[in-house]
Amino acid sequence: MTPPHAPRRLVIATRESALAMWQARHVQAQLQSLYPRASIDLLGMTTQGDQVLDRPLSAIGGKGLFIKELEVAMSEGRADLAVHSLKDVPMDVPEGFALAAICAREDARDALVSTRHSSLRDLPPAAVVGTSSLRREAQLRERFPALDVQPLRGNVNTRLRKLDEGRYDAIILAAAGLKRLGFGDRIREAIDAADSLPAPGQGALALECRADRNDVIAALAPLNDVATALATTAERSFSRALSGSCRTPLAAHAIWQEGTLWLRGLVASGDGREVLRGEREADVVDADGADTLGTLLASDLLQRGAARLIVPD
Repeated sequence: MTPPHAPRRLVIATRESALAMWQARHVQAQLQSLYPRASIDLLGMTTQGDQVLDRPLSAIGGKGLFIKELEVAMSEGRADLAVHSLKDVPMDVPEGFALAAICAREDARDALVSTRHSSLRDLPPAAVVGTSSLRREAQLRERFPALDVQPLRGNVNTRLRKLDEGRYDAIILAAAGLKRLGFGDRIREAIDAADSLPAPGQGALALECRADRNDVIAALAPLNDVATALATTAERSFSRALSGSCRTPLAAHAIWQEGTLWLRGLVASGDGREVLRGEREADVVDADGADTLGTLLASDLLQRGAARLIVPD
């Protein structure tokens, strides 16, 4: 029997980078399996975040630059939904839009990629390490102050090419992206969260649509993964409560298992000289409980002076 919410056609807006296209095709395949009679199409787009590659994201407006054009396409009716890396989605979704589903998470850890070194601890003093993330940079500078951390922009293939050309001794990327693109064998070390706590939402895919599209929300509901949704809700709540901007090194990672949610978070100075960490655990069964846990952990850090480390938008 055809489910009552089965769509006839869905158009997925996506960036045109290799990783974004993989993610969109992954969701396309899942939807096609759910709704074999539907037409599931892709609308590839180039965003401002893809076009400006000579400056750090924090200097040009942050990761939200990767999704604005996709939201315009949905507003204009050219697309029904968009697929995002959840870590690129602003903590406050714009009015009129909703995150209809959070897909099951891939590996949330950061990964070391190097042609010569097998771990962070093997890197010699003054080794050049590339990263595009203030969060990774602050934690690297705290743990390994002798390293020379340098900015690194571009898609995954571009970053790997720069490494292979010898411009860096090592680079830090998200393990999820490497695995999704078939570069899992390039990972020399999946970095323990104690050394590099992930970004809120890292490794998870978010499906966004217009808030008034109840038909699309219903169609996407089967793709929502409860464990991932609760964990990332807590992570994003933590970041939101701290008013974290793209210029604030901030990290959060949660694990939900058998009704218990364990959340770790940190906020740091850009140079890594000051890092505040905390963690909380609670029995959580719904999004409200996850949201509360994130807010409480943020309150813990604010009571310890986190406000002085937060750079406003």
